Amino acid sequence: MDFTAQPLTPTQARVLATLMEKARTVPDSYPLSLNSLQLGCNQKTARDPVMNLSEAEVADTLDALRERSLVVEVSGARVARFEHNFQRAVAVPEQSAALLGLLVLRGPQTAAELRLNTERWYKFLDVASVEAFLDELQERSADKGGPLVQRLPKAPGAREARWAHRLCGELSAEAMTSAAAAPAGDGRVAALEVRVAELERQLAALQAALGQG
Repeated sequence: MDFTAQPLTPTQARVLATLMEKARTVPDSYPLSLNSLQLGCNQKTARDPVMNLSEAEVADTLDALRERSLVVEVSGARVARFEHNFQRAVAVPEQSAALLGLLVLRGPQTAAELRLNTERWYKFLDVASVEAFLDELQERSADKGGPLVQRLPKAPGAREARWAHRLCGELSAEAMTSAAAAPAGDGRVAALEVRVAELERQLAALQAALGQG
């Protein structure tokens, strides 16, 4: 599937990635009803940007995604329910799908941020394994549809480069520069989120060790 020739709209990307997220984080409630999907698309946390999609917009978007075999409607339920078909349609492994979904929902991120943010989707062993899958997605051959992610220019003073998805088409030079040079406040928040998650992981490990002692 070539997203350069047929890019997703931002709304299509949000609906698709929300289905990908909920399949992994709330499997008991999946596939999603139209109402649940709308709520997931519009939630205020873990979303960049925050959207306010109407039920009609989500329904129209689902129709467009079904035409591209990216979403399927589950039959037999009293209420229509929907699930994504991303991995099969795009032919990527689970690890790559998790990274793409997070990039769509939360915007450009470093490999370290992605490793922590994907913990509920897929547990990567280390940052190097995240980078390996990102490199593979960036080097995706033309016969498979071309690159699905892009490494952004490193922002001044930044320790790591950030990555962005290309499901909504090829990134222009202006878009890459803008995404790489995100507002300082956003960068500090992201860094704090990563640090807090790492401290929580270390605390849990320490508590487990003390409990065994």
